[in-house]
Amino acid sequence: MSNLQLTNSLSRKKEIFKPIDPKKISLYACGPTVYDNPHVGNARSLVVFDVLFRLLRAIYGPNVNYVRNITDVDDKIIEASKKNKKNINEITHEVTKVFHENCKSLNCLKPTVEPKATDHIKEMIEMSSSLISKGYAYENKGHVYFSVSSFKNYGKLSNKNLEELKAGSRVEISDLKKNPMDFVLWKPSEDNDPGWDSPWGKGRPGWHLECSVMSEKYLGKNFDIHGGGLDLIFPHHENEIAQSCCNNSTDSFANYWIHNGFVTINKEKMSKSLGNIITISDAVKKYSGQVVRLSLLSAHYSQPLDWNDELLQNHKNTINKWYNLYEKTKEENILNISDTLLDDLNTPGFIAKIHELYNNANNGEQKSRSLFNSACRLIGLFNISKEQWEQFKKSNIQVSEEYILKQIAERTKAKKDKNFDLADKIRKDLLDQGIIIEDQQDKTLWKLK
Repeated sequence: MSNLQLTNSLSRKKEIFKPIDPKKISLYACGPTVYDNPHVGNARSLVVFDVLFRLLRAIYGPNVNYVRNITDVDDKIIEASKKNKKNINEITHEVTKVFHENCKSLNCLKPTVEPKATDHIKEMIEMSSSLISKGYAYENKGHVYFSVSSFKNYGKLSNKNLEELKAGSRVEISDLKKNPMDFVLWKPSEDNDPGWDSPWGKGRPGWHLECSVMSEKYLGKNFDIHGGGLDLIFPHHENEIAQSCCNNSTDSFANYWIHNGFVTINKEKMSKSLGNIITISDAVKKYSGQVVRLSLLSAHYSQPLDWNDELLQNHKNTINKWYNLYEKTKEENILNISDTLLDDLNTPGFIAKIHELYNNANNGEQKSRSLFNSACRLIGLFNISKEQWEQFKKSNIQVSEEYILKQIAERTKAKKDKNFDLADKIRKDLLDQGIIIEDQQDKTLWKLK
């Protein structure tokens, strides 16, 4: 048994992780709905569960089955198609391509399986039919609804009873439902919308059903860990539990539920609806995937993380400093010094430990140097060489070498004229643009920040 502890949203406490089968660990994380390019808020979940995947592999070996789905049929996709006057397949293909590029930029490992919702429609129809036959769901005018009152544990994950959920929910209102809280498993499709033949007419699945079907297909009726953002607890994950437990006659679905906190801007959740998003593509272009990744890991995954230029600049400086000790070393087993990471994925504590290893290595400890490199790689850093990192910094500088040399010449003249205020201003302006200048005897050299 490992020393890994995780905060389980189901019990609302930290628990020692006890896998169903230590030889085959199972992890499911909710992936993107591919209607628009992913933003930094989406990236947090990607990076958090990538670190968990890496840690589980470090503990249990390669037999970790990580499933992360792609939702490629959804009301949001249909809306985006109509708004942009684009074919649905074109939108899902384009956004999925960008998503995969983002995963690569952030150095996220590929999941074991990445199922698409549209490849599992048959199984979704089968689960809906099964829930109807068992008395947990009903059909009305081509709609199939799950009857929430039929599942006695509904609300256990979100820690609310049915009345509390009803009062605070934003559920779809429909006269076709027996209970306002009932949720859709299958709905009719309009003529030009995506649709599949079913016993209830041409239609498409509900979002909650998709994840239940795909997780069961690849991980079984009961598996180890299910993860996603905090906003998925209700209704998405609550509904997954209800329909899966009822269909499979089981008391549990996933044993551990892990939820990451929001990325905020000025203390407001980053979201497309608020219009305050920064796309992953823009963030990595400006700061690099490693800087974005380290910034996302700088707060505990369960806490909110406020996104700002100061946060990113600090971590850019850190990565830049750490590359001084970059080397291609054989991977060290660092689990014996990973107690902070084993304690509920405490990445801020682990980053502090990497700083400590860096300082020790800087003082000549060779063992610390190889441990430092291995520790960086365990959380997904150092995926490019030092030369590639320097090249990225150069490509990111917005000014030419000719401009830099001209500024240095002006500063030299200002110092000669004893105009030290101007000389200081030129130095600061260059620093703001990522250029450090150093005076050495009778000449001035420059380097990238």
